[in-house]
Amino acid sequence: MRPLSPPASDLDDIVFAEESLEPAPSAAEPWKVLIVDDEPDVHDTTELALRGLEVLGRPLQFLHARSAAQARACIDAEPELAVVLLDVVMETPDAGLELVRYIREEARRGCLRIVLRTGQPGYAPEMDTIRLYDINDYKTKTELTRTRLFTTLMVAIRSYQQLRQVEATRQGLESIISASMDLSRLRGLKSFAEGVVIQLCALLGVQNEGLVCALSTSERFDPLVVAASRRYADMIGQPLSHCAPAHQEVITLLHATLRERRSTAGKALGLYFPVSSMAGMAAYIDVPGSLSEVDQRLIEVFVANITAGFDNVLLNERMTRLAYSESLLGLPNRNALIDWLDEGSTSDAVVAQIDLDGFADINSTLDQHFGDLVLKAVAARLAQCFPAPTRLAYLSVDVFGLLGLPQRITPAAIAQVFAEPFVIEGQMLRLSATSGLLHVPAGARGIGHDAITKSSIAVKQAKTRARGQALHYDVSQSELVRERMRLLNELRSALSSNRLFLVYQPVVDLRSGVIVGAEALLRCRAESGELIPPGRFIPLAEQSGMMVPIGAWVVRSALGELRRLIDLGHTGFRMAINVSHAQFREPDFVMQFARTMAECRVPATNIELELTESVAVENTQALIEKLNQVRALGATVAIDDFGTGYSALSILRQLPLNRIKIDRSFVSMIDKDASFARLIVTMGRQLGLTTIAEGIESVLQLGALQAMHCEEGQGYLFSQPVPARELQQLLASGKPLL
Repeated sequence: MRPLSPPASDLDDIVFAEESLEPAPSAAEPWKVLIVDDEPDVHDTTELALRGLEVLGRPLQFLHARSAAQARACIDAEPELAVVLLDVVMETPDAGLELVRYIREEARRGCLRIVLRTGQPGYAPEMDTIRLYDINDYKTKTELTRTRLFTTLMVAIRSYQQLRQVEATRQGLESIISASMDLSRLRGLKSFAEGVVIQLCALLGVQNEGLVCALSTSERFDPLVVAASRRYADMIGQPLSHCAPAHQEVITLLHATLRERRSTAGKALGLYFPVSSMAGMAAYIDVPGSLSEVDQRLIEVFVANITAGFDNVLLNERMTRLAYSESLLGLPNRNALIDWLDEGSTSDAVVAQIDLDGFADINSTLDQHFGDLVLKAVAARLAQCFPAPTRLAYLSVDVFGLLGLPQRITPAAIAQVFAEPFVIEGQMLRLSATSGLLHVPAGARGIGHDAITKSSIAVKQAKTRARGQALHYDVSQSELVRERMRLLNELRSALSSNRLFLVYQPVVDLRSGVIVGAEALLRCRAESGELIPPGRFIPLAEQSGMMVPIGAWVVRSALGELRRLIDLGHTGFRMAINVSHAQFREPDFVMQFARTMAECRVPATNIELELTESVAVENTQALIEKLNQVRALGATVAIDDFGTGYSALSILRQLPLNRIKIDRSFVSMIDKDASFARLIVTMGRQLGLTTIAEGIESVLQLGALQAMHCEEGQGYLFSQPVPARELQQLLASGKPLL
């Protein structure tokens, strides 16, 4: 095998070696010369004079026509004619010139050389005719000796050869430009390589049955066959090392071309495309015989031109992988699932979203590495339980997607995935998932985004109604979502339009009935003027992330009112402010709280922050540190709605608290069962905490709480939540509320 070029380091190196420029002479390729004359002797003497001679290393082959009609037929039948020796005057005085016009204008044989001969010395064509029809030479028959005839013919043939090379180059360049335009539209590597195969065949004029393209990259040590024609079709998609031994010649040439990074030639041609410094493409071309100089140069231009295209395609493939797959698990992603749904199916299908329960806690409690192992284990179990043709995708942090037949993707089948525990680094881990399923009818197209949205709605509803189970989507769920969105927009509008406001429910000393403080409660007024119940908009604000900015507004507004009360002389008044879980988790919460206190000019000793019991499930040490920071400022801390959350007594013992609030649900049942309320009061006393009872509405409840020595309380028995002005009036009256 001989090299066609030195090793390629960039596009300028893609050249064929000089030793291959001259094609080997072949007796099978004579120059074809057509003699057109109505005198038989002229045919005989011309052929006799030139018999055995060669021009540019190739013999001469003579064709004969004794009339213009015969000449036309011969010209039409012989595309490789090099020269026509044409008698000017034959059956008619202008027969020869009329044939010249036919050659140039109708047959469009611009490369074919024409030598006019005449036996009448005084009869010569006009100079304009010679220029117009590109006549190579004009001679009288008497002056054409053997030497002069040979010289004239050699000049004509050399001119023909040069014109053919120019024409071939022009056509080849046009083909390359056309090929580049066609190939530029192809984005996939496989389709691009197939396009290269087709265009190379067209450029070289060979049948599309002897080409193979193989790709080698830094990520793939064994080159991969990405395209092949006809008899090599079985190689497509196979590493070269896995291809059948029958293709050993192809394998050897492709390996050599990729290894040496240069084009090579032997029994076949191996083209090298230096896609980048880390990747290369090789094409095997089963071209019989040697390539002409023009073909070699055209291939050099083709390779240089197409190399940039390969680079673009590889970049596009990489971008496609990034856009449609996920790197951690190597699975198709949300975009891929949407595309699958957009494509549609000839049969009914089901799309499912599987949301792992409590995965965020796994990540925060253990670490991200362990969480990644959990995801990999779940992905493997899903792939095992839902093999092809069911499609598996990874949609987000803890959500997987399935698309397949309804009889395959069922709630029972999904539950089976989590029936057995997972083994992660030797630990047995039981997981559950909440899933949303959506039926996709056959033939439905372009529904990807809508299907994802609806299956997500089903997941959210399942989390509310049947956590750990699967729920099918129905239309009523969309109505709930629309109502939720309407309320969310209302809430955003209220925040920006000053339709949020605070009311204050007094907190009284249960022994004296004196108001010792108040709890600031958030209210929201709709654009219509109606009040939106707190039970509707507060959970929505927490779920949507709006509770952080709303909570900051509440703190500032409550402290502003506290400043006014202090200015009115109520210096011992305590303002209780509810702080949401999300708000308290903000890293700069304590700093922002301290800044707001300073701006409102209120002492921290007049402020109490109320946190829900669910805060206790957070990282205990971090929670203790943040609570200590709050107390270091001088503020007090209360646990709200105690007894309804998840905290353990052992955790509460560690928290730096000041008060515990007994939830209204325990107060409301105190006349039937006072044990829960009594337990909380007793526990608070043992921990050195003040207890506050919420929702006191009757004298009976008040008496029971006083008997338990509960220190403080609030409820409709004393006062409903009131605007700031009414609170000021209550405080100004100085009357006990008992």
